Amino acid sequence: MAGPASSGQQPAGPAPDPAGSATEPAATAAGAESAAAAGADEAVVAGADEAVVAGADEAVAESVAAQDADGAGAKPAGLRAVFAALAANLGIAVTKFIAFAITGSASMLAESVHSVADSGNQVLLLLGRNRASRARTEEHPFGYGRERYFYAFVVAVVLFTVGALFSIYEGIHKITHPAPVRDPAVAFVVLGIAVVLESFSLRTAVRESSEQREGHGWLAFIRRAKAPELPAILLEDMAALAGLFLAAVGVTLTVVTGSEFWDGLGSLAIGALLGCVAVILAVEMKSLLIGESASADVERAIVTALEDGTEVERVIHLRTLHMGPESLLVAAKIAVRPCERAETVAAGIDAAERRVRAAVPIARMIYLEPDLYYAARAADTTDPAIRAVRRRPRR
Repeated sequence: MAGPASSGQQPAGPAPDPAGSATEPAATAAGAESAAAAGADEAVVAGADEAVVAGADEAVAESVAAQDADGAGAKPAGLRAVFAALAANLGIAVTKFIAFAITGSASMLAESVHSVADSGNQVLLLLGRNRASRARTEEHPFGYGRERYFYAFVVAVVLFTVGALFSIYEGIHKITHPAPVRDPAVAFVVLGIAVVLESFSLRTAVRESSEQREGHGWLAFIRRAKAPELPAILLEDMAALAGLFLAAVGVTLTVVTGSEFWDGLGSLAIGALLGCVAVILAVEMKSLLIGESASADVERAIVTALEDGTEVERVIHLRTLHMGPESLLVAAKIAVRPCERAETVAAGIDAAERRVRAAVPIARMIYLEPDLYYAARAADTTDPAIRAVRRRPRR
């Protein structure tokens, strides 16, 4: 028989409920499963972020390495043409100034200044190429490739101010204050020498341009070329040969008629010609300075490379931008399969970037954003980025 409870003992509590005891472990297990599921979701999201960031870091590292390697070994198109034009124009300028000193012809003076302006323009093109090759900085993380476009635009300004305006001024001055042309034979000899030298320069530019224009016509090549040197040299050389013809006509008519009006008119015609060429060149360089996309052929090759893998279902958006003649920025939104693991998405992005670089070597900077494809959102054909995906090369 049990004795009474002592003061150091607590009375026994109510007996535990067997059903409640069974429910608590069940609830605990359910909560654990819920927490585990939530934790898994958070882990997937966190893993996706980490994997995408890691993939982006790896892609950026590859992009930087590719850009540095290409920038160190690339030889910009048009370099031979620039040196050939510089040598020809320096020789022509000297002979023309000698002819002007002997003959006093306004057309010869206009052509002399034209050749000096052309020589300065070739120096500007070389300067732009040199400055564009500088290494990237924090302030200019995409490099200095567009400096080539800027200096080509300065070429257009010089051609208009020094070449065109001076020739027009000299022509007006010759008409209003006529002076006889002395020793016209010297002028014709110099013009003949100049034609030979300019033809040599134009031949070099045409030969080098033929390697770049890929079957397009000459006007289309000048319009679509991304390297500014070749269009500038082609336009300058063609204008120079046309200017020499106008100078020869002006001097010939002056000798035949005895009127200096024709010599002045020849100078005016040269000025108008140079003005037109300067405007055409300025318009083209302005377009490149603002930023032009890659050609239809290149964009088609990029889309094909991106979609040529199981990890990319399709390209949703595509934007390209020339950061320089040999440097292309590619930004695209790509559709990936739903419920794909983050590691798989990141690996697929890296593989897609490698395919793009193999297909388009000038694609130095590539940024890919994974997303899910929705037909309704991709139906907006007013978006240039969507139209770029469906763009077809011009034939």
